[in-house]
Amino acid sequence: MIPRVQKRGQRTIGLLYYLYGPGKFEEHTDPHLVASWDHNAPDPGRDTAATLKQLQQLLDQPVENIDQAKRPHKHVWHLSVRNGAEDRVLTDEEWSDVARRMVAAAGIDDPEQGAGCRWAAVRHADDHIHIVATLVREDGYKPDLDHDAARVQAQARALEAALGLRRLHKGDGTAAKRPTSAERHKAERQGRERTAREELRETVRQAVAGAQSEGEFFDRLAAAGLLIRKRAAPSGDLLGYKVALPDDRNKDNEPVFYPGARLAPDLSLPRIRERWSAGAHHQHVAPDASRRTAPASPSSARRRAASAAWTAVMFIEHGDDAVVSAHVAAASEVLDALAKTSPASTRRDLRDAAFAFERASRSHIRAERGHDRGLRQAARDLVHSGPALGRGEDGATTAMAIDMLFFVITAAVHWHAKKGHAQQAAAARQAAEHLRLAYQAAAAQPLGVLYQRGRRLGRPVVQRQTAVLREAVPALAERVLTEPGWYALAATLADAEAAGHDPAALLAHAAGRRELDTADSVSDVLVWRLRRTAGLPADTSDEVTDTHARKSSAYRAGRRAPGRSGPRRGRP
Repeated sequence: MIPRVQKRGQRTIGLLYYLYGPGKFEEHTDPHLVASWDHNAPDPGRDTAATLKQLQQLLDQPVENIDQAKRPHKHVWHLSVRNGAEDRVLTDEEWSDVARRMVAAAGIDDPEQGAGCRWAAVRHADDHIHIVATLVREDGYKPDLDHDAARVQAQARALEAALGLRRLHKGDGTAAKRPTSAERHKAERQGRERTAREELRETVRQAVAGAQSEGEFFDRLAAAGLLIRKRAAPSGDLLGYKVALPDDRNKDNEPVFYPGARLAPDLSLPRIRERWSAGAHHQHVAPDASRRTAPASPSSARRRAASAAWTAVMFIEHGDDAVVSAHVAAASEVLDALAKTSPASTRRDLRDAAFAFERASRSHIRAERGHDRGLRQAARDLVHSGPALGRGEDGATTAMAIDMLFFVITAAVHWHAKKGHAQQAAAARQAAEHLRLAYQAAAAQPLGVLYQRGRRLGRPVVQRQTAVLREAVPALAERVLTEPGWYALAATLADAEAAGHDPAALLAHAAGRRELDTADSVSDVLVWRLRRTAGLPADTSDEVTDTHARKSSAYRAGRRAPGRSGPRRGRP
């Protein structure tokens, strides 16, 4: 439940005309009164004999009864109270109770405090009400409205529990501005999945991801098809920008522009510039120096993203707050870049993950930029490598990158929770759930092939890898052996052994690097960690696996005869 104290006004009748009218986009349906100060106010919505003028005169009567010099300049108080789309539809009686508890909490009309202000609650949609009040009490005094916004927010949390609604968390002023009801209705009429504001925020964030200069940023915005207006000082210095969707028009058929700061606090031009200046300073290179480097392939870009994400986990778990904040924000860039370049099988879930994590990327802890250059470079590599195909090495490395990013997001959940950032922690948890779905879609085919390869391994090989598992990670061994992914891990251990690695040492190192407690499948996590650390192909196609099978056969032929106590380590 989201209560919002609107700006105070001077004309009660003007607000009533809006509340009982059709709305800016014909979105108001069946406007009617659900509650009022005396339980008996006229309802122009359902009583044909009642008029808006009558209701206005009754509301304004205490104001008219005092000397004009003592009247508040802006005497109209306005509160909107909205439920989420996932909440059930409340009855008029329930909304009436919500209204009475809200005006009492705000200090407008608390029965326990005696004389109150006059007010009325109007409902013209399923999901919200508006409360209009006049700010002179029946006894002629003015109400105490200090901290009214904070008090109605606290009441909203209590109402959520009482009415069984989705429990929201206390905000800290760093969230992006929510779309208005008019924007949502407009998106519905136009058949948009998201409002123009939300689409623009997503597109701008993807343009920022890994960008290293203003020129590159604005080139990306133009390539995405956005209309751009730049604001410059008399000196010619760029001060800010606005963007619009070409087909999002107002009633005069003009594009509706949004400044970057109105899309999200960290999308203003000065805040975006912090990423570029810090990155250039710490890397000691020109902002566009990396343009001279040939773009990586999608699969190698995803491998680099996986490595950068794994390194970031350590910083988030053990770094100073300013450094952690930078890594969390940069992780959001990697998610944006991965969503933009993801194959069709994972695109929707990755977009949803990036959309959710956007809220977790900001807090009042200011990021110390520059330390996050590994993640920002990974985001840049992803953007410049182009879209992944979703199969072969591209598909497998997509699963690898998502798997590593999941642990970055999990670490961010823990950090935000520790700092008391309730909204950010909740957003990161939501992003993690979307990442789980994306991972399942990306990993099904490559892990399935590895599973079949593991099932085809000879019994002596499986026994040897079982002994390796028990030696390297005794605390996890029995759990892993019961997981379906064990055979995929056995095949990966065989590949690592064939490549000349010490599989037990490799496995112990991979398992020792957190975090495994939240993994649905420990064996799956270890598969991707081993394949990334050992430089093994993530692609499990027949051509690749046949090559590794021949190497493995040749390697095993040079080993000591069975029966010796434990496998030999190292190269043959």
